[in-house]
Amino acid sequence: MPAVFAQDAATADALERAIDLLSGRRLAILTGAGVSTDSGIPDYRGEGAPVRTPMTAQQFLAGEEARRRYWVGSHLGWRAFSAAEPNAGHRAIADLERAGVATGVVTQNVDGLHLRAGSSRVVELHGTMRRVFCTHCGQVFDRRDLAARVEADNPWLSVDEDLPLGPDGDVRPDRVEGFRIPACTVCGGVLKPDVVFFGEFVPTEKFREAEQLVHASQALVVAGSSLVVNSGIRLVERARRRRIPVVIINRGATRADARASIKFDAGTSEVLAALRDALTGTSEAHAG
Repeated sequence: MPAVFAQDAATADALERAIDLLSGRRLAILTGAGVSTDSGIPDYRGEGAPVRTPMTAQQFLAGEEARRRYWVGSHLGWRAFSAAEPNAGHRAIADLERAGVATGVVTQNVDGLHLRAGSSRVVELHGTMRRVFCTHCGQVFDRRDLAARVEADNPWLSVDEDLPLGPDGDVRPDRVEGFRIPACTVCGGVLKPDVVFFGEFVPTEKFREAEQLVHASQALVVAGSSLVVNSGIRLVERARRRRIPVVIINRGATRADARASIKFDAGTSEVLAALRDALTGTSEAHAG
């Protein structure tokens, strides 16, 4: 038993039961913001999470002032957000996939850390901050190229290292006056990050891909999600209807605690690493 659980009887018991329940099964893994907190990206709803008033898609598309406010905050947070590194939880999930234990990972996160950790089958339910697209002509741009253009067009814009980073890689800027909003270089249209804003739905084909991953599995592990967002709870319901085990790892309550076969109230990195060690017979030092 890993030392991290030696003083936590409830977690140690849950780990023992989870290992017994999941052994010999192929797992689908669903992750939320809590998986990335150990990489320095804050959670949405966990203890100490910043109060958020997220911009809706309708607000973003309605006028230049809202887009100016969004792009200033998003760009200022991009440096820290893009510099975040995968943590032990991301690596454990990638190891489970490489070992053939996990069929893949469905994530509600837009940070791309699962891919950087080595996971190959990743369904990004809410999109990714790596891309930006034109809402008029559909042209896609790499976010790194756009960031360079934003800085060239707004040389006065500087990053204050003390500004608190948000879960989506944004900050709350002190000023937005004079900021030149990036436009599509092909048609001059409105650019939008390739993410699902509040007020938008997960694309149907993306949710079907997530459903297929769950359908191809024999258990569902939920890590770092309170399951407040409907896309997550719908996948748990799919697993429940198939009568496959659901294991939840999350600090604090979730919407599906009553449906879980086992619930961990513990950190995702430690529990995922322990499950990886037990289910694959390897540790991080020998994995990959």
